[in-house]
Amino acid sequence: MKATLVAVLFLLAGCMAGGPPLKTGAPAAAEPASPLGSPFATRPAGESGVPLVIDRTDLRIGTTVQFNRIPSASELYDLRLLLGLAHVVLSLPAWPADYAALDALNRIPEEADLIVVLPGYPPSREAAEAWNLVNARLRMIVVVTTPPPSIGVVGDLNTMRGLERVIAELDQPSRSGFERLQRPLSFRKVVE
Repeated sequence: MKATLVAVLFLLAGCMAGGPPLKTGAPAAAEPASPLGSPFATRPAGESGVPLVIDRTDLRIGTTVQFNRIPSASELYDLRLLLGLAHVVLSLPAWPADYAALDALNRIPEEADLIVVLPGYPPSREAAEAWNLVNARLRMIVVVTTPPPSIGVVGDLNTMRGLERVIAELDQPSRSGFERLQRPLSFRKVVE
């Protein structure tokens, strides 16, 4: 009986700890700042433009550093000072045109993987092939809003070693145009 009572108390304590904190008195002036946002905030975290990367298979405790641009070599060197660095996430607004813009990424600390989220299709074959020259543990996600404009663009995506997935944000999910894609394809529908 005591063991059951203790188990129920732990279960209730765990449920209470998982919920939002209860607010009493006057409301706070502002939500506390967090780089990942808060699930209880009035403004969604996605509005910042920084994706939240959740990998169910990654069970290690580690730090994720996120950039909305390609960091400089000195910024990447400074990441070595972070305890438990696991991921460096780049959410880029556009594809870099050539390898020169990506050269600094070769200085990513060895213990971290590089996750890159890119919008749309590569503007040229050189832009796609430039990512093959980056010497890091690279995982790329390409988010598109239209089917591929040509078979050549799909071929460019297939040559990218680090491309992990293509996510198509379409009103009606369809594999039309993606038949020759040799990477996993996911569909996303944003409802506002």
